[in-house]
Amino acid sequence: MPQLVLLPGLACDDRLWQDQWPALPSHMAPAVSDAHMRFATIEEMARDVLEAHEGPLVLCGASMGGMIAMEAARQAPERIQGLALLGTNPRPETPDMRALREAAIELFQRGDVRSVIEPNVMFAFHPTQAADKAMVARYLHMMLDAGAQQLINQNRALMKRPDAREQLPRLRCPVLVMCGDADRLTPPDCSREIAALAPGAELVWLPDCGHMLTMEKPALVNASLGAWLDRLVD
Repeated sequence: MPQLVLLPGLACDDRLWQDQWPALPSHMAPAVSDAHMRFATIEEMARDVLEAHEGPLVLCGASMGGMIAMEAARQAPERIQGLALLGTNPRPETPDMRALREAAIELFQRGDVRSVIEPNVMFAFHPTQAADKAMVARYLHMMLDAGAQQLINQNRALMKRPDAREQLPRLRCPVLVMCGDADRLTPPDCSREIAALAPGAELVWLPDCGHMLTMEKPALVNASLGAWLDRLVD
């Protein structure tokens, strides 16, 4: 039986998966990785996931976590029995995004974390969910708790991330791709591209949903992920 490892996104932790945790199959010994908190590159983060969890793995990654999952599958394809990729991007950094991250890093280095994060939190959600003050606050607190240095380190890792598109056609494990239909942080075209490149990938759209799938549409995420995991281990 493969182990299920959950990989959070930028500046997120196990709180990202709190609505999924009760629904996860206990026989897969689910665990949440913190590799993104401890290493400087996507490649090193993926290597740590593989070293920290022995044997066959099913990796479920959100956003940056999906990038780590794809890299782990490149490094050890024989060990990965399934990839669930939620709102993630297979492409390398663009010049425009690099410039935005560099500007944000300069502010983080001056201790200006809240002034950068707070005005941009709303872009992570569909307008309907953005009106849920408790949900938005939960996400904001998680980002702020990460702190300036983690935000700097993880943004730098994203700026140097590899192009995952080169190895996606060689995947031989089942792949589930999920994306909010109104994701403004990771455009839906990125999920379409993953699904087109990965052989036999299953693409699931979440209606009226932004980037924070696990928080915005937990019931739909749990249903799609659960059904896919059931087929995977039958």
